[in-house]
Amino acid sequence: MNHFVLSHYQANALLNARRNGLAQVQVSLDLELSLSTVLLDDSGIALPGDQRLGWDAVQTVQDNESGVFVIQDNQVQAVHFFSEDTGRAYSLYPTRSAPTMLISGLPMHRIKDTNPHQDTLEKVRSVKPLVGQVLDTATGLGYTAIEAAKTAAHVTTIELDPTALEVARRNPWSQDLFDNPKITQRIGDSFDVAEALPDAAFTRILHDPPVMSLAGHLYSGEFYQELYRLLRNNGKLFHYIGDPDSKSGRSVTAGVLRRLEQVGFRQVQRAPRAFGVVAVK
Repeated sequence: MNHFVLSHYQANALLNARRNGLAQVQVSLDLELSLSTVLLDDSGIALPGDQRLGWDAVQTVQDNESGVFVIQDNQVQAVHFFSEDTGRAYSLYPTRSAPTMLISGLPMHRIKDTNPHQDTLEKVRSVKPLVGQVLDTATGLGYTAIEAAKTAAHVTTIELDPTALEVARRNPWSQDLFDNPKITQRIGDSFDVAEALPDAAFTRILHDPPVMSLAGHLYSGEFYQELYRLLRNNGKLFHYIGDPDSKSGRSVTAGVLRRLEQVGFRQVQRAPRAFGVVAVK
């Protein structure tokens, strides 16, 4: 990755250092993955690679608590895109660790009392060990695919909208999605891409669709039949749903459990820590 990235967390650290009269400070330029030393003076900060950023730009980042900014050409640019394909807005939303992605204002990971990295780990643990061939039905920022690839032989991940991948390219936490040869990306609707994949091709499937209001067909019995076809015998499926204690979560979970059993899955049970359901073929 050849750019630096800031959120209000890092901007606040820089502004505090300035107020305290420091000439340099260690701060993360990749959303808390690592620390870098930057030099401070009256006009702004000196970044590695001969880039500079004025204090007005740093203040702009601090003032926006829901945005993530890429530093390019000594300026800050919010990571925010609009997709002509889907009519949806995509942006990065910061946390104290990995950011999440907002799609039309809806976060794609749990951030209350947890963070996107921990949220991903819970999903992956629900069907461990992740071995052999793994299918990830909704790439997003690629966290699930990246984590699965640490132990799996190979991961195939599907993303509906190329605009989401443009967001991921600007996210330091997503870089293995593009750099790891064990990850293959597919573009398209998971419903359509799944139909073209061979029978019994996967040992694990991680199904983390958008909310039902955005992708109801990915909660259908017809799609679950495809997932059943794609799994090998004794293969495991994880299906993210959402808060099982919410009214909508309880309702959706009940329907998901029923439809998974109807298409042939066994040992279908709730995975409350991961906010989803696990099933076995």
